[in-house]
Amino acid sequence: MQEVITRAISTGVYVITVRTRDRINGMTAAWVMQLSFNPAMIAVSIAPARYTHDLIKESGYFCVNALPKGTEDVARHFGFKTGRKTDKFKGITYTNALNGSPVLDSAYIYLECKLAHVYEIGDHSLFLGSIVDIGELKKDAEPLIFRWESFFGKDKK
Repeated sequence: MQEVITRAISTGVYVITVRTRDRINGMTAAWVMQLSFNPAMIAVSIAPARYTHDLIKESGYFCVNALPKGTEDVARHFGFKTGRKTDKFKGITYTNALNGSPVLDSAYIYLECKLAHVYEIGDHSLFLGSIVDIGELKKDAEPLIFRWESFFGKDKK
């Protein structure tokens, strides 16, 4: 079923990053959307089992790093292992947004958000954030679009 849903509802591919006092982490996400113009707000859906989930609650900030076409390797890097056991930023170049959230050099746009609300939705939590910092790093980039078979192969359901 999930494969069919992802074909019907196109989404970009993002790396959600977070910094607490002593830890940074990032995870790949496709379930990201704008909520409002004023104030400018973003929603990100994250499973509670993900390490980033609790770090965002602790930090109060998160950053949406929009990935451009050709960065599937970055999406896989942040998506297929846990930050609990691995330093996902080892060898990754990044800067910091206004409130310290990591901004990947490979992103074409970043949106740092201050956490406004968290809602439990099915098997995920919906993090709502007000955009407090934004940057366009690569003006002519096209978004990386999530396609099930690009990340999981045609035979995985």
